[in-house]
Amino acid sequence: MSFETLLITEPAPDVALVALNRPEASNAFNTRMALELAQAFAEFGRTEAAARCVVLTGSGEKAFCAGADLKERDGMSDEQWAAQHKVFEAMGEALLAAPMPVIAAVNGAAFGGGCEIALLCDFLYAAETARFALPEVTLGIMPGLGATQTLTRAAGPRRAKEVIAAGRPFTAAEALDWGVANRVCPLGQLLPAALETAGRIAANAPLAVAAVKRAIDLGDGHSLRSGMAVELEQYSQLFPTDDRREGIRAWREKRKAAFKGR
Repeated sequence: MSFETLLITEPAPDVALVALNRPEASNAFNTRMALELAQAFAEFGRTEAAARCVVLTGSGEKAFCAGADLKERDGMSDEQWAAQHKVFEAMGEALLAAPMPVIAAVNGAAFGGGCEIALLCDFLYAAETARFALPEVTLGIMPGLGATQTLTRAAGPRRAKEVIAAGRPFTAAEALDWGVANRVCPLGQLLPAALETAGRIAANAPLAVAAVKRAIDLGDGHSLRSGMAVELEQYSQLFPTDDRREGIRAWREKRKAAFKGR
């Protein structure tokens, strides 16, 4: 896939590395980038272009994503603003609907919608120098790509209210302490760490990994019994798969399994 605002490579088998590529604008997303992100993640979910794990990062060393491009938005009418936000919503939905795990590798500033994009990923690693902020209330708006929900689920409602209502930036160390980040690394080790995890995920049975992701997402917020019912529903769908048979056969033959995703 070739895009104007994204750089997409395959650094390891079945792993896609997506770099937001507008460094001159701190990788802020404009309408074009939102359309391209939605298209790219739709393609990742199709068999012929499948990736088993995706790492999402920003080009350069200063910014992951500075949020929506305010220069593009400046002067928009209410109608134009609303129409553009529908495009942004489609981008967020494409990220959220990705069947494979998506890891954010936050290499620098993740502000506003950029922070929301990182929070929409399944989990995130951050560089020690990364900074996060949700300053929308200082602009007369509020998060519109899910942060009131994703940050609440990661850090709890009291922390989310404090951070979002105050528009206060927070550090990578705070993100780790609050459960927003899974790991904090020196900048030079960030992508290797994210890609190592992505490679481990991609080497596993893709149908099983996708079922795990669905079970966790669908069971989140429900009672333990309801969540276990969701898990068993996903588990039962793996019984008739070739990958299940291959996994057991490879274990018996003491070799690495060759999973095909079927």
